[in-house]
Amino acid sequence: MDKENLLYLDLKDGRVTIELFPEKAPNHVARIKELVRHNFYDGLLFHRVIEGFMAQTGDPEGNGTGGSGLKLKAEFNDLPHKRGTVSMARAQHPDSADSQFFICFKDCSWLDGQYTVWGQVIDGMDFVDNIKKGSPIYNGEVEEPDKIIKMTVASDEK
Repeated sequence: MDKENLLYLDLKDGRVTIELFPEKAPNHVARIKELVRHNFYDGLLFHRVIEGFMAQTGDPEGNGTGGSGLKLKAEFNDLPHKRGTVSMARAQHPDSADSQFFICFKDCSWLDGQYTVWGQVIDGMDFVDNIKKGSPIYNGEVEEPDKIIKMTVASDEK
């Protein structure tokens, strides 16, 4: 497997390996790798986590309102939102994705074609399952949320 297109996501319980899909979402994959290489995601919170749906992170504000400051044009593709899919979060406008992303806990076919899928968890999904869940009453907002310890492009790891 091409280590340039693998990400390591280190969580409290262990390492998650994400395969990237540059052929399906080239601009998103390039931007994610750029942010990872600048340690942007290290220490960021999983601010919105909904049991049976998804875990969302990537906001430096920690509340779902922030980003890196660079909006990306949508690269909707034919990849399904299934268990372990990694996809970009966005506001109402299709071209509003920035740095926030989510990982699906289960199949979420209603999201297909509406969000840019850029990766798939290929190892460590049990660690994703252990991310602290938020309140269903408050749209998944998490009190004392878990965080990303570190994200690394596999080819950069010493």
